[in-house]
Amino acid sequence: MQTDDFLGQVQNKAQLPTLDAALRATRATLETLAERLGPTESRQLGARLPPEIQEYLLIDRPDTERFSSDEFLGRVSEREGVDLPASTHHARAVIEVLAQSVPATKMIDVLDRLPADYARLFIGTEGGMPND
Repeated sequence: MQTDDFLGQVQNKAQLPTLDAALRATRATLETLAERLGPTESRQLGARLPPEIQEYLLIDRPDTERFSSDEFLGRVSEREGVDLPASTHHARAVIEVLAQSVPATKMIDVLDRLPADYARLFIGTEGGMPND
């Protein structure tokens, strides 16, 4: 998958007006996910993504931060510069496109590493995750 394809899918699923808006949503979501997963898991998750998207999963911190899905969504909202309901919708769209872009087993591994309250962000995504 190419960068424009990834962003186009995010734009479509999140009903965003531009690719730039899709890029902001993607960056905010993946940078926050990388903080929560830590550097090793984030690099592995991004291995099959286009380099321009992959870079949002690369973090310089050696440790994994521990925070709830509510904190995750708050951080995404702040990074993206939109209100919480919008950022929640955008984050789910990004995660859905991510799930379509990586092996299903990788997404299951990611979900297994996160607390149960994160399931609300992943459940219903394609790419091997269960539907709502």
